[in-house]
Amino acid sequence: MASTIFSSDIFVKGILPFLLVFALVFAVLDRSKILGEGKKQINAIIAFVVGILVVAFSYSTDVISKITVFAAVALVVLFVFMLLYGFVASDPKEGLKLNKGLQIAIGIVIVIGIVVAVLWATGATDYLTRWFTGDSKNTIWANVLLIAVIIGVIAAALATKSKPE
Repeated sequence: MASTIFSSDIFVKGILPFLLVFALVFAVLDRSKILGEGKKQINAIIAFVVGILVVAFSYSTDVISKITVFAAVALVVLFVFMLLYGFVASDPKEGLKLNKGLQIAIGIVIVIGIVVAVLWATGATDYLTRWFTGDSKNTIWANVLLIAVIIGVIAAALATKSKPE
């Protein structure tokens, strides 16, 4: 298979993560005005240093690469869902309007997706799997989690219990 500049390690693990981190840090510093008004040069220097530090450690660039790939795929999936939902539920005059329940459901799915992506990208899923399924001294946590979920479900059921009229 032919190799291009866009698939080279220098580009994928060096230039792209640096540019992403530089742009994000610069935008946050510039928008928040932490260092004061009109300090673009100082913001750029700090963003440059943070970008170089991130690229200097391969672990951070691996995490960034994995999370951005996940984010890109998740955005495409969300776009296709919204496109199909728009065909069915949108008003020709007002466009796409999501009801409150669907907004909350999409928000919950996004939060769960972000948590799963970060756990996967950092390798914490292996650690958590070993923690819950490892030797006998750690399996207690699986039981504690199960009991906590059961208590949470019971509490939610009791809290939403309908009141008699």
